[in-house]
Amino acid sequence: MKKVNRVRKPQEFQTLIKGGHKLVNSSFVMYTQPRAEQAARVGITLSGKIGNAVERNKIKRQTRMMCEELFDFKTFPYDVILIIRFGYKNLSYADNKKNLEKLVSKATMDRRIFNKQGEQQ
Repeated sequence: MKKVNRVRKPQEFQTLIKGGHKLVNSSFVMYTQPRAEQAARVGITLSGKIGNAVERNKIKRQTRMMCEELFDFKTFPYDVILIIRFGYKNLSYADNKKNLEKLVSKATMDRRIFNKQGEQQ
């Protein structure tokens, strides 16, 4: 995933988390908010309790690869913050990817429903 497509500043993380729409499953917590840039951005974070630095970096690399495969950053309408939960380590890469895919599809479907009804969040 290119650096242009990443949320990097702590202030941006906080803004997206506070104003975002929250979706949860066993592996991830996902906050989405309409994108502010020309391309969608993704921020990934996880607790230090999940493992040592080597394990956390491996998990972040895997999650970046999942995002690279699932998102089309030019057309995806939201900036995303992914918080990796403790359940991530109990599942395989394929299962975690399916969980992320479900969250992404749920986020896009939820937003379409709100847009059709004319409601704002």
